[in-house]
Amino acid sequence: MAKNDPVDLQLSVDRASPVPLYFQLAQQLESAIERGKLAPGSLLGNEIELAGRLGLSRPTVRQAIQSLVDKGLLVRRRGIGTQVVHSQVKRPMELSSLYDDLEAAGQRPATRVLRHGVEEATGEVAAALGVPEGAEVRLVERLRLAHGEPMAHMRNHLPVDLLTPREGELETTGLYRLMRGAGVTLHSARQSVGARIADEAEAELLGETEGAPLLTMERTTYDDTGRAVEYGSHLYRASRYSFDFQLLVRP
Repeated sequence: MAKNDPVDLQLSVDRASPVPLYFQLAQQLESAIERGKLAPGSLLGNEIELAGRLGLSRPTVRQAIQSLVDKGLLVRRRGIGTQVVHSQVKRPMELSSLYDDLEAAGQRPATRVLRHGVEEATGEVAAALGVPEGAEVRLVERLRLAHGEPMAHMRNHLPVDLLTPREGELETTGLYRLMRGAGVTLHSARQSVGARIADEAEAELLGETEGAPLLTMERTTYDDTGRAVEYGSHLYRASRYSFDFQLLVRP
């Protein structure tokens, strides 16, 4: 039996439900991937076995698997079978670091430091941090990975006197954790999320094809005194990443 074979996942379908059978199966498989019960590299049992166990037709099982292939969670490999590629990270819209969110989700985060040093603030960075244009600010530029695959390209600017992280620290923990360790109390943030397509350099860095969709996020974070302590400009692979929102109805 293949590692993390679906036979051990206690899959079931409700024929009385109005939800299509293929979608029920796809949701259960996707949930198993997100929870780590089907880890990257795991092989699914063959369609005939899965269909027989659940009393489903092969086209129904094939449709469920194809929907996850289309999402980038599974891949069909000739001579190997259907294999788990990765799970999509669903990040809550709250003041937290990507490193901590990935770690909490069991995604085995890793970091490659691309640039770290002091530079002059551009107009955009100066406005966000509330410093004069041309003033010295600290730049931390990193590539965040999960399970060895690129997830996000992150550029963070900090007031130059806030902290001086060592490169080894930036590779093994999150920036917000380092800031808290330096005595910074993170209080609130202003954030905007958007989307655009990847150019050639971004695609190569993130392991995507040129023109692939990317999510963008810009965030200015404030401490408990109201001082801007970080300005982040991040790019995320839309195939691997989404933001979750909770919306409340005004009374």
